[in-house]
Amino acid sequence: MNATNPLTHPLLRAWPVAPRDTLPLALWTSAEIAAATGGTASHDFQASGVEMDSRDVKAGDLFVALKGEAMDGHKFIPQASEKGAVSVIVDRPVDYPHVLVEDTTQALHDLAHFARERSHATRIGITGSVGKTGVKEAIFACLDRASRGAAHRSVRSYNNHVGVPLSLARMPARAKFGVFEMGMNHEGEIAPLAAHVRPHVALITTIAPAHIENLGSLEAIADEKARIFTGLLPGGTAIIPADSEWVERLIGHAKGCGAEIVTFGRSADADVRLLDAIPARGGGALVTADLGDRRICYHVAEPGEHWIVNSLGVMAAVRAAGGDLASAGLALAEMGGLKGRGARHRIAVPGGEALLIDESYNANPASMRATLKALAASDATRRLAVLGSMKELGDFSDPFHRQLAEPLIEAGVTHAILVGEEMRALAEELGKLSAGPLGKVTTFAHCGTPAEAIAALGQFGLAPGDAVLVKGSNSVGLGRLVSHLTEHAPAGTAAGG
Repeated sequence: MNATNPLTHPLLRAWPVAPRDTLPLALWTSAEIAAATGGTASHDFQASGVEMDSRDVKAGDLFVALKGEAMDGHKFIPQASEKGAVSVIVDRPVDYPHVLVEDTTQALHDLAHFARERSHATRIGITGSVGKTGVKEAIFACLDRASRGAAHRSVRSYNNHVGVPLSLARMPARAKFGVFEMGMNHEGEIAPLAAHVRPHVALITTIAPAHIENLGSLEAIADEKARIFTGLLPGGTAIIPADSEWVERLIGHAKGCGAEIVTFGRSADADVRLLDAIPARGGGALVTADLGDRRICYHVAEPGEHWIVNSLGVMAAVRAAGGDLASAGLALAEMGGLKGRGARHRIAVPGGEALLIDESYNANPASMRATLKALAASDATRRLAVLGSMKELGDFSDPFHRQLAEPLIEAGVTHAILVGEEMRALAEELGKLSAGPLGKVTTFAHCGTPAEAIAALGQFGLAPGDAVLVKGSNSVGLGRLVSHLTEHAPAGTAAGG
């Protein structure tokens, strides 16, 4: 019996070859880097990653020695080399494998633009006052599932003037989709980021008073966020929250940029419109949405009403990018919470377990209300909240903190631990309120530091069936409290409830 050579099988010979199949597998070669930056490589090499922080370098990475006002990355070249960097981008000769350029920051930008142009990936840009990172991760999960691993996205919250070009420089030539987050805290920051990415699709999650200290008004925040549309490629799609009071302002900006406009939300005239949302057991919801020419039904694993609306924006972006809606539905059903942005942990307490909701990475008035509402929907014997100060609110700080009293009480919070000087306004407001709905009193403690908050929570005590929300601006440092609860059994005796 004659064996058939599998390599000469007619079906294999006829296997279609796509243009992307001819692109290199390595992320970067020394020749590509030299061509992109105009630099000179000291030797031939291939790099599998790009990094700017020597502490995060992995074997095979290209280390970019960036210079800032207070730090010069050239000082950390030995550490990067020890951790396995194959080469470094430098602006002076060094005794390590390197690519010599005139300016390392410009070289990173050059790499970003080269990576953008060599790839045929459909690029999605995301900004907004609340929910950028979660929506970015959701869109990535949807597109990555549909493309079988050919999607790329910015990691962590790499959304600023360094993080965005770094994320672009990390995009493989063979990527089919690229998802990029863009953030700001001052006027004039979004447009340059959009110019780096040049997205095919640009999505704004919502407009809220985050960074209002620097922008001055919600109108100014809306205008700044809308500048993401200035980077859209011709014929690109602007995805806009229909329920925002600034929807017409955002639409006006999008029209001025010649964008195709898609709105999403609960509004009756939204292009991607919520028809129904049924709470699912264990959190999340079964969502039915109208896309105009069809209706879709899918499960959102993430709990909270804000995620129901977020999912509509995700579906709008996936469709605009040419992704598969069925795969997107499966991805949304499987998503788990992100560290510091909704991750849920079961932690050991005396006699059983309690639920810990980790929202410790960021906070503003809108996201505080949304997560307190999600806490209210949690199945719990008692609901506790550890709330850290909301930063960059300027003259609006005291009123915005005081206004958290109502949603906190409405959420049925038994005990609140308030952390940071700005939270003093909320403590004073709670002190004026003798009782919440049904005569239930919300007790509270005001602390100055995360260490004091850990002690206060231990003194209060956690009991089986408790749900604990931890949320605050990242600079408050409540991640320490989350780490303490997930790594150690809490101190103190469980209180009765």
